[in-house]
Amino acid sequence: MRIVLDTNCLIQSVGRHSRFRPIWDSILNGQNTLCVTNEIIEEYSEILGYLFNQQFADMVILAILKNPFVELFSPHYRFNLITADPDDNKFVDCAIVANARYIVTNDHHYNVLRKIKFPSVDVMNLADFLDLLRNSSF
Repeated sequence: MRIVLDTNCLIQSVGRHSRFRPIWDSILNGQNTLCVTNEIIEEYSEILGYLFNQQFADMVILAILKNPFVELFSPHYRFNLITADPDDNKFVDCAIVANARYIVTNDHHYNVLRKIKFPSVDVMNLADFLDLLRNSSF
């Protein structure tokens, strides 16, 4: 299944002892496909470097870029569906272009997407996505 991971969710998933680690592992082993753009990769790197260190950030980014189950997209249109935090739109645009099944996020700014019929973008929080992952056989 194609997914877009908000930065907060990536951060919570990459830790070796995180309860959300199965999400990261599902990307590494190809159970899910992570959809990204250059803007998303840059944000991942910036935030991981700030919260941890640049060496760790570089390792995660390299794992993403070398993973055959990651797809890089270049949206040519900006939908601007989230007005409360316009920076979040990069994830929405990626999800639309990639035809991703979900944006996985705990950010309440994405709730506005539930009211928009077109383009349709499904949002799921991290805990619910982990439950879906554990209870499905896709």
